[in-house]
Amino acid sequence: MRKIRYGLIALLMLLCSANASVAGVTIGIGLPNVSIGINLPLFPELVPVPGYPVYYAPEVSGNYFFYDGMYWVYQNDNWYASSWYNGPWGYVDPIYVPLYILRIPVGYYRQPPGYFRGWQSNAPPRWGEHWGRSWEQRRSGWDQWKRGSTPRPAPLPTYQRQYTGDRYPPVEQQPSIRTQQYQYEPREEMIRQHFKQSGQKTPAAGRVKQEAPQVRSPQQQEAPAPQRQPQHPAGDNEKATPAQATPQQRPPSTQEKRQQQLPAAQRQQQQQHAPQDHEKQNREPRGGGQEHGQEHGQEHGQEHGQGQGTNRD
Repeated sequence: MRKIRYGLIALLMLLCSANASVAGVTIGIGLPNVSIGINLPLFPELVPVPGYPVYYAPEVSGNYFFYDGMYWVYQNDNWYASSWYNGPWGYVDPIYVPLYILRIPVGYYRQPPGYFRGWQSNAPPRWGEHWGRSWEQRRSGWDQWKRGSTPRPAPLPTYQRQYTGDRYPPVEQQPSIRTQQYQYEPREEMIRQHFKQSGQKTPAAGRVKQEAPQVRSPQQQEAPAPQRQPQHPAGDNEKATPAQATPQQRPPSTQEKRQQQLPAAQRQQQQQHAPQDHEKQNREPRGGGQEHGQEHGQEHGQEHGQGQGTNRD
């Protein structure tokens, strides 16, 4: 009996560990290995849902969305997610569907299920009625939030536009391409766990890179700042510049003193004649004085010679 009892206990422990391991795998988003029948040959057109950090695809024949760096599809009463626009897709348990995906208004479902009929188009679906009381208790308050605290939409992975048709990468290459091309860190913890589980690294440095201040290039860092010219006081400039020095006044000449002593009428008369004499001197040739001096010297010499000759006689 003891052996049977110990065997039952061991079996129960194995079952518990197996259930725990299965639960660990199904938490969040399943591994991308599901084909849901969506075949997109090109990168879809994504339009933002006003007031929500979510995009929807109006041209896709399905309930196709983009949120927090991943694509989301609601099909056959199940949610699926993928990091690439054409899959493969991973199943998402209703308990772990992000809140802003649950809050998408009914009017943005291109193929709404039948039980959406009669629900308000500008309000989210009534997930509590569809998934039951147990789900609603675990996700209590999912449809209540402050509109002003809505986060910004994640940037679209437009790099995937170049991977179309035969160039669409297989699932083994998708993680490395996404890590290199898409610098965004998801907000949702379950999405980060999904990337870690599937071998994709979340680019934690991407957000830091966007918020980091601009760094100057090495050439700008090595270039010295322009030196300002030293400013000298006004006293030094006056000493260094001879043209700015105050001219010294010369003492009056003897002729000026005599003119100052003359009566005012006679002094005025001399001043009137002075410009005429000055102009007359300016009109006289420069060499005139020399020629006059030579002629005067020749005449004086002739007279002097004649005088000497007379004395000899």
